[in-house]
Amino acid sequence: MSTANHFEPRLGGPRKAQVYEFHPFLLDTIQHLLFKEGAPVALTPKTYDTLLLLVQNSGRMLSKEELMKSLWPDSFVEESNLTQQVSMIRRALGDCSSDPRFIVTVPGRGYRFSAKVRSWEDEKETFGATVSAPQVVSKAASRNGQKLAPIAGADVTRTENLRWRDRMTIRRAVLSIAALALLGVAILSITKFLYPTKPGTGTALAARRNLAILPLQNLRQDPDNDFLGFSLADAVITKLDSVSSLTVRPSTAVEKYRNQVIDIQKVAADLSVDTLLTGSFIRDGDDLRITYQLIDAKSEKIVGRGTIDLKYDKLLRVQDNVAQQIIQGLQLNLSPSEADSIKPDAPINPLAYEYYLRGVDLHSQHDFPLAIKMLEQSTRIDSNYAPAWAYLGASYTSDAAFEFGGREQYRRAQAAYERALAIQPSQLDAHIFLANLLVDTGKVEQAVPLLRDALKTYPNQAAVHWELGYAYRFAGMLNESVAECELARQLDPLVKANGSVFNTYLYLGDYDKFLRSLPDQNDSLILFYRGFGEYYQKNWEQAAKDFDRANELDPTLYAQIGKAFSDSIARRERDGLEILRVLEKKIGERGVGDPEAMYKVSQAYSVLGDKTSALRVLRRSIEAGFFCYPYFTTDPLLNELRNDPEFTALSNAAHQRHEAFRSKFF
Repeated sequence: MSTANHFEPRLGGPRKAQVYEFHPFLLDTIQHLLFKEGAPVALTPKTYDTLLLLVQNSGRMLSKEELMKSLWPDSFVEESNLTQQVSMIRRALGDCSSDPRFIVTVPGRGYRFSAKVRSWEDEKETFGATVSAPQVVSKAASRNGQKLAPIAGADVTRTENLRWRDRMTIRRAVLSIAALALLGVAILSITKFLYPTKPGTGTALAARRNLAILPLQNLRQDPDNDFLGFSLADAVITKLDSVSSLTVRPSTAVEKYRNQVIDIQKVAADLSVDTLLTGSFIRDGDDLRITYQLIDAKSEKIVGRGTIDLKYDKLLRVQDNVAQQIIQGLQLNLSPSEADSIKPDAPINPLAYEYYLRGVDLHSQHDFPLAIKMLEQSTRIDSNYAPAWAYLGASYTSDAAFEFGGREQYRRAQAAYERALAIQPSQLDAHIFLANLLVDTGKVEQAVPLLRDALKTYPNQAAVHWELGYAYRFAGMLNESVAECELARQLDPLVKANGSVFNTYLYLGDYDKFLRSLPDQNDSLILFYRGFGEYYQKNWEQAAKDFDRANELDPTLYAQIGKAFSDSIARRERDGLEILRVLEKKIGERGVGDPEAMYKVSQAYSVLGDKTSALRVLRRSIEAGFFCYPYFTTDPLLNELRNDPEFTALSNAAHQRHEAFRSKFF
């Protein structure tokens, strides 16, 4: 239920405004959307309700109790849920708790929306050339619970013209809404899609389209060309990153549909999309034919189709042609910057591009050493293709962390990312990958500005929000981390489908929610995390099974940590400690980063009874950049260390860096 339906402001009774303005934002209560200068801002439904409640009560402090009672009337929730919603609002508004422009925290009591709010309560007024001037009220009167009164000198009875830009934005928004309300059936009979207005002419009111581009089917089923199916789909996905009216599922989410028979309704439901692009290819020597269909998932009607015949050495044309066909098929209107971003890439040597596509395919299958070889060859042949450098860096990073490639691979990864950004400063993958590397190598404070800058260009990119949540987790900003991850999931329910999306829930002690957040798959990393959550729940038998299975599938860093935990369950302390000592030695010799993994090594040492080693590795974890102080204070796996003076010193060091981070960024 929307907040507006069950909460009435105490001052002046319930408001009936359809649009609220607090510069430069507009809050539309009909479409349940927030706009910034005409562009929609992503909010979850609960975040929208929270913002509306605060805006409707502008100038008045709302206590935490009444906020929680209004937002969750039939549920018992913890105060952290409210804190998360306020944090998400601040992020959407670009606000800061230390220097607020919109939301003021009243310590220990509640929140107050402090910005001036204009509201339009009569739809007829909005359609006219003029609207009634909003009342400007005394904040002191509002705080004291008095009846709202105009500030001296404010003319609240006359009708005045709005500034041209504000008036036109509001007028077009409401005109569009009214037209949809009156003519909705007729419009839908003409077209299956609602589209945003042309760039710069008004507010984009249509919901974003959700699209999945599935791997192309190899009709000849010749293994040497299978890589084209996934990697060409990935290229098109990357090409459409900057289109704001379109949410495209990441390649990690569609990878499982390689060479599968596609059930349109089932796949669309699994991926939470309304549109699918399916296709096939056939290669005959130097000739390549690609056939594809753009399908409305609900009706299963084809809304666009195409066939591309080209020579094999013109592969780069595929992503450009298909991207343009998608935009035309969905009748998307692009801003000038979006149109510029999907222009054909600069030419690349055909052989270099083939090596790039092979590398992308291998990276998706977690064959990082072979992916590196392919991508290195691509960059040797042609050194000016930014995506090749970005994926080469990602393969180096993964090899460093999961295959014990260590510090040398991290160094190569950073150089590759910097090369990608030097060639193409807006390259989104390079921004995300570099930020991830900075977090894993102890430079969280450098990663956050990089990600926040990326959000200025790509505000609705789920992967950027997820990565920011990852950075906040390392710094111990757990509520803020959850807020970013939940926003990422709202934008894309399948974000990071191949990883532990909500580790933060584990750190907050919500083990059930953590386990529910894990994707339904059984690769080594997911099995480790499933076992880890079960270990916290003291479901020893199932935890041991998952840990052991993870190690059988792929005995990399996390899986071996899990095996040590399994040994602790079976009371094989000697075996578990031997695994950890070998791991610690490899980590030290090769300079493997990922201080969060080192923290887990410390936890395993602790439960296996080796306090000295646990404290030694904990120190390394904190010094390497994992300073999640709130987790340290409650983590039951470290209980055996808490009475040791060294643990107190380490905890204090983590606390200091945590507070410095909070002060700098919040």
